[in-house]
Amino acid sequence: MTDTGRAPGGLPAAVPGGPPGRLLGSGRTADVYEIDDAWVLRRDREGWEDSAALAAVMTHVREHGYPAPAVRPSGSRSDLVMERLDGPTMLQAFGAGTLDAEEAGAVLARLLRELHALPGRISADAGILHLDLHPDNVILTPDGPRVIDWANAEEGHPGLDWGMSAVILAQVAVSPQPIADPARAMLTALLADPSDLTEEGLAEALRRRAANPTMSREETELLVPAAELIRSTAGR
Repeated sequence: MTDTGRAPGGLPAAVPGGPPGRLLGSGRTADVYEIDDAWVLRRDREGWEDSAALAAVMTHVREHGYPAPAVRPSGSRSDLVMERLDGPTMLQAFGAGTLDAEEAGAVLARLLRELHALPGRISADAGILHLDLHPDNVILTPDGPRVIDWANAEEGHPGLDWGMSAVILAQVAVSPQPIADPARAMLTALLADPSDLTEEGLAEALRRRAANPTMSREETELLVPAAELIRSTAGR
């Protein structure tokens, strides 16, 4: 375990660019390292993220009662000190058989609605959007689900957030992956009430996914059948 010291208030003192601790997990653009039993360090590999802006969004939603981890800027643009959460991701819980697909989709829908009920941080005319809410970005802690990975968050119309979550699930559902059928069940539960999914939001989500440089060609080719599945599931 890496000893990083302590900042005032008992928070860890992260050294910008300093050596991280044990690697705990990796995503498409960032890695998460151990600091101690209470904190982790999220490090952006690509240099795209602004940790201070990311911390501001997460702090805003947390202050309004939304289940996001506590955070602290590290002094480095690419590093964010974040509360260490105890529990499996929703995807891991499904794989272990402790969470079924329908429940997972229903939880995602509830988390989206709760998020979109919060006031915007910058604009009174727009709400907070996560834009990457899927089963691997929800950790099931003893205190309930907590939403992680806010790197794509922005303010806008909720329809885009619903469209993005639906597209992510639908891409898996139309793929040859072993979890295709469960992903379809999650999508069906997510869109049990499709009233917040707009055609404009879905179209923009598809456009953004197609332009995402971290997606493979195979994933991009699944966008057309994914869109068809979303529209048929939503009854459109």
